[in-house]
Amino acid sequence: MANVPVQRMSQLLAKTLRDDPADAEVLSHKLLVRAGYVRRTAAGIWSWLPLGKKVLANVERIVREEMDAVGAQEVLLPAILPREPYEATGRWEEYGPELFRLQDRKGGDYLLGPTHEEIFTLLVKDQASSYKDLPVILYQIQNKYRDEARPRAGILRGREFLMKDSYSFDTEDEGLAKSYALHREAYQKIFARLGLDYRICAATAGAMGGSKSEEFLAPAEAGEDTFADCPNCDFAANTEAITYELKPVDGSDVPAAEDIPTPDTPTIETLAASLGVPASATLKNLLVKVDGEIVAVGVPGDREVDMDKVEAHFAPATVELVTETDFAARPDLVRGYVGPRGLEKVTYIADPRVAPGTSWITGANKAGTHTKNVVAGRDFEVGEYVDVVVVQEGDPCPKCGTGLVLDRAIEIGHIFQLGRKYADALKLDVLGQNGKPVRVTMGSYGIGVSRAVAALAEQSADDKGLCWPAEVAPADVHVVAAGKALQTELALDISQKLAAAGVRVLVDDRPGVSPGVKFTDSELIGVPQILVAGRRAADGVVELKDRRTGEREELTVEEAVARLTA
Repeated sequence: MANVPVQRMSQLLAKTLRDDPADAEVLSHKLLVRAGYVRRTAAGIWSWLPLGKKVLANVERIVREEMDAVGAQEVLLPAILPREPYEATGRWEEYGPELFRLQDRKGGDYLLGPTHEEIFTLLVKDQASSYKDLPVILYQIQNKYRDEARPRAGILRGREFLMKDSYSFDTEDEGLAKSYALHREAYQKIFARLGLDYRICAATAGAMGGSKSEEFLAPAEAGEDTFADCPNCDFAANTEAITYELKPVDGSDVPAAEDIPTPDTPTIETLAASLGVPASATLKNLLVKVDGEIVAVGVPGDREVDMDKVEAHFAPATVELVTETDFAARPDLVRGYVGPRGLEKVTYIADPRVAPGTSWITGANKAGTHTKNVVAGRDFEVGEYVDVVVVQEGDPCPKCGTGLVLDRAIEIGHIFQLGRKYADALKLDVLGQNGKPVRVTMGSYGIGVSRAVAALAEQSADDKGLCWPAEVAPADVHVVAAGKALQTELALDISQKLAAAGVRVLVDDRPGVSPGVKFTDSELIGVPQILVAGRRAADGVVELKDRRTGEREELTVEEAVARLTA
C-alpha cells in the first residue's frame, strides 16, 4: 500500500468544544460542531473543516465508485442556470420561494440550481441524435441550493448542500425500468458500504413528476420524514404515499338526516363530549383555498388532515387555510359548523374513509347546530376521493393488514421514473430504428452526500461522541500521545510506521494539552481505532481501543502495527 501522510493534530485546523452550540437542536449538529468537522457560516450555510472534508470526500468516493460500476458517466454542470429551461417545464414558478433567483448586470434572469433535470435533458438533446447514442446514464456530485424557510438541524437541512444527482435516458419504458433497477441496486450497495441502517420506502413523486418513486430513509430521531413499517411483511412507505382503499357500505337503513341543537360545540372535541359519541362518529370539514378558490376537505373527526398530502394533490396550485376575512366574505360558511350538505360554490373532497353509505354527525352550516344521520352519497356528494389523513400508529398495512409502526427518518436518497415529462417540455427526441423520431424517457436519482454525513452521525454516535464506520472515517486510527516527551516520540514513530503501510493516521501530538482532554477528544472525534502511547511507552507497549465496542488491549508496537495493517 502507498505511504500516506500523517495528520498531526498540532497542525490541524480544528478546535474541539466542550459544550454544545447554543443553536444546536439535533445530535449531529452538536457533535459535528463540537468535534471540529463543520462551522456555521450563515443560516443554513456551512463550512467544512479538514476532518469534515475527509469524511465528505469518503462518502463522495463510495458514491462515485458504485455509480461508475453501473456504467454511469460523470459530468459537472453549472450551478448558475438560465431561467428559460425552468420556465419551459413550469418549475420557475412551481418551486416558489425555495428557488434562489438572481439577475446578471444586463437584467437576465438566472437561478441557483436546486436540481438539474432540465439541464441534463438539454445536454443529451445536444449530444444524442440517434437511438444508437442511448441508453446513457449521466451523473454529477455538486452543490445544490434551496432557500429553506427554516434552515436548521445543522447540515441536515441547509440552503447549500452537496448532492449526487444522476439521470438515465432510454428510448423505451423497458429500458427505463432497467436503468431504475440499476440505480436501486447501486444505492443499496452505497448505503451498505456507508454503514447506514436504511429502509426502501414507497414515496410520492411530488414536484418531480413521473410514475414510480422510492425513498431511501435512514431511521433517526432527528429525521423530518415519517415512515410506516410493517412488522409482519416487507411493506414500508413514507406516510405521504400510503393510501386507504375506498370501501362503500350499505347505508340504506340509516334514518333521515336530522338537525340537532349543539350550542357551544365549534370543535370536534366539544361536539363529541356534548353528544357522548366518539370523535370517529363525526365528520370534520376543513376549509382551504386552492389558488384562491375555497375547497372543503372531509375526514373522520378522529383524524388529522395531512396538509402535505393536500398540497401534493393540488400541486402546483397554492394551498392555504381559510382566514377570518374569508369567513367574513362568505356568511354561508359558519366557522365551527361547516357541513357538506348544501355547500354552494365550494368544491368538496373527502378521504376514502368517508365512503359512500357511511353515516356521520357533521355541521349543519348553521350556528350552534349539527346534523346527524348524514350519509355520504345520499345526503351529499363527494367531488373527489383523496387520501388526505395523517397516518397513525396501528393503521392497517395496505399489504397484509397488520398494524403499522411509525418511525422518524432522514431521507438519504430518492429515485424516480420520470418518464417523458421533461423530454416533452424540452422536446428531447432521437432518431429511432425505423428512421422516425422517438421521444426519450428519463429517470432521476438523487443521494444527499452531505446529508449522509449527518445521518451517519445521528445513527452511529454514542454518549461520548461520534463513532464513524471505518470506510467513511477521517482516519483509520487515532494515535494519542499521553503527553510526556517519550510518549510523543513513540506516538509519532508508530504513526509513521502505520502510514508507511497505507494506514490513514491522525495523531494527537498537541503539546501542553492534558491526557484527559486528549482522551476525551479521541472519543468525540470518533475514529474507529484509538491507539494510546501512555504509561507503558518506555516498555514499547501501547493500548489499542476499539471506539465502537470500548474493548481495550495492550500490545507491543510491533503487534499493534501488525494488527492495524492486517
